[in-house]
Amino acid sequence: MKLIEISDMLEGRLTSGHDIKIDGACGINDVENGQITYLTDLKLTAKLTSSQASAVLVRREFPEISIPQVVVSNPAQAFSKLLRVFYTKQYKALGVMNGAYISEGVTLGKDISIYPGAYISHGVIIGDKTVIHPGVYIGENTVIGQECVIYPNVAIREDIRIGSRVIIQPGAVIGSDGFGYEMDGGRHVKIPQIGSVIIEDDVEVGANTTIDRATTGATVIGAGTKIDNLVQIAHNVKVGKNSLIIAQVGIAGSSTLGDYVILAGQVGIKDHIEIETGVIVGAQSGVMDNLKKGSYMGSPALPALQHKRSLILFAKLPELNERINKIEKQLAEMSKGAKI
Repeated sequence: MKLIEISDMLEGRLTSGHDIKIDGACGINDVENGQITYLTDLKLTAKLTSSQASAVLVRREFPEISIPQVVVSNPAQAFSKLLRVFYTKQYKALGVMNGAYISEGVTLGKDISIYPGAYISHGVIIGDKTVIHPGVYIGENTVIGQECVIYPNVAIREDIRIGSRVIIQPGAVIGSDGFGYEMDGGRHVKIPQIGSVIIEDDVEVGANTTIDRATTGATVIGAGTKIDNLVQIAHNVKVGKNSLIIAQVGIAGSSTLGDYVILAGQVGIKDHIEIETGVIVGAQSGVMDNLKKGSYMGSPALPALQHKRSLILFAKLPELNERINKIEKQLAEMSKGAKI
């Protein structure tokens, strides 16, 4: 593809090199001759100039960069689009392959691909162009929309509802029983978990993530939300639209998250918590109370600025303790001298 064609496709402005042939896109650390990269951090300019890149995506033109530049409003987003152009394979429907088990009463859409070793239970509905990889289990009466990709060894239990264009990475479990017990006669008695899970359109679920079914009603993951690997979402949790939930987050039962919430790695959320739209929670924070829109850090989670001030004081505690001990010693000596 000629560089001018790339520039036109991205609605950018090309500084030079209109006829240069580009055969791939790569990050700045690994870019090779014939490839285009992108620059968002000016600190990486030196690394770019010493690389073999044939062209670069930039937000504004840099006179000190000698290679051709494609000026776009968002270089990272444009780079992502190029990755899809160069490396996404055109979908080819493979149908139901030998070794896949399809129960009676299953409804299959057009142009699907179901690999050997998949198990599709009675009453399941699968939409057009959905791909089911080896080792996937889909329970009775579950509905999966169009153009979904379910990767190997995913377990989707019964009565689950999954929208369109959903990606579920390997090893994820959707609809496992919620962790519900009541003490009766000195022992923990299981509460039946008879609810469901609803995953709306354009959601991605990371590898080995678990989303529990509701006790009654539904655990809900809103449209456009992206969930990283090793996340635990408990029964009856409601996650809003376009949220980001990063690795090793744990959300306890019946908590509610608004839209565009960001939970960084290893955040823990207590049960029955309400988190407003637009909240950002920093890594390893513990959320024990409802959060209004803003940024939070720490355990228990505090407004980010307050938490940073607390950390400054915490770092000074040894010095303050030493000063207090010194003052107490001086007061004790003064008191002793007064008695004499």
